[in-house]
Amino acid sequence: MILADKISMLRKQNGWSQEELAEQLGISRQSVSKWESGNAIPDLDRVLKLGELFGVSTDYLLKDHMEEMPLSEFPGVSDGTGLMVSLDEANDFMELTRKSAWKIAVGVALCILSPVCLILLGGVSEYRTNSITEDMAGGIGMVILLIMVAIGVAILILTGMQLSRFEYLEKEVFSLQFGVEGIVEKKKELFESTFRFCVAAGVVLCILGVIPLMLAMAIDEDLVSVVCVGLLLMFVACGVYILVWSGMIHGSYEKLLQVGDYTQDKKKMNKKTSPFAGAYWCIVTAIYLGISLTSNRWGETWVIWPVAGLLFAALWGILHIVAKEEK
Repeated sequence: MILADKISMLRKQNGWSQEELAEQLGISRQSVSKWESGNAIPDLDRVLKLGELFGVSTDYLLKDHMEEMPLSEFPGVSDGTGLMVSLDEANDFMELTRKSAWKIAVGVALCILSPVCLILLGGVSEYRTNSITEDMAGGIGMVILLIMVAIGVAILILTGMQLSRFEYLEKEVFSLQFGVEGIVEKKKELFESTFRFCVAAGVVLCILGVIPLMLAMAIDEDLVSVVCVGLLLMFVACGVYILVWSGMIHGSYEKLLQVGDYTQDKKKMNKKTSPFAGAYWCIVTAIYLGISLTSNRWGETWVIWPVAGLLFAALWGILHIVAKEEK
């Protein structure tokens, strides 16, 4: 039970209205209402006064679990080693992430969908020669591809810039103001079922995207196969949209709670290993462009990216093992 629920429960047990409790504390009824709704948290002096009025300890009010722990471990009491995140700051981050999640998802989906027109027009020009020339199909398809990629990248950059002021939550060790942890955990718990459904739906859509290709193989019609490739990308784009949207919102709760991929140990380790990632992908990009430009075999050199991805995963794992051993 979080602080907001405890205040509401104890007030009702004592038979007080919000106005009566506010009068005893010398504050407005709106302040009590905000405490009980979780939109605000009483300061430490008010918590002490609430404990006296309700006849309970401040430990009971401040802790979601009643185990004993030293003062330095109280929610919101900094031990001097990290930053302090207030309720307003946490709410701003969660709200901005919620508003930005669908934009990021759209940007990623546009990049996935960008080759669809090029593929479809190319198939029409090749298998329906009277409809459109190959050069025209390639030109129109590339223009649409570049426009969609440009829009998608612009969305990602602009939205990323808005979220950049909260980057420290992902990289730095911090403490939450007392009461904030309980509020974030409650929001995370409420979103958990939605997140699980979105993960399942996103994965299923990506798998279902292969079905049209299987049907095309059975029909053995070249143009149908081309259309099915486009359908595959559409299914994948929809699945990725759902996964990105739900993942960003769920991730915002994990960042604040410092759990999952955002524990304090992982943050410290990522600080040591993150320079490797930037250098690695810069080198891979340089190699890809160098080979592609000199050989002019763009249709084959794309294989560099999946190979580089697998190699990166292996090197990243080795780097983390080495960092753990050094620790």
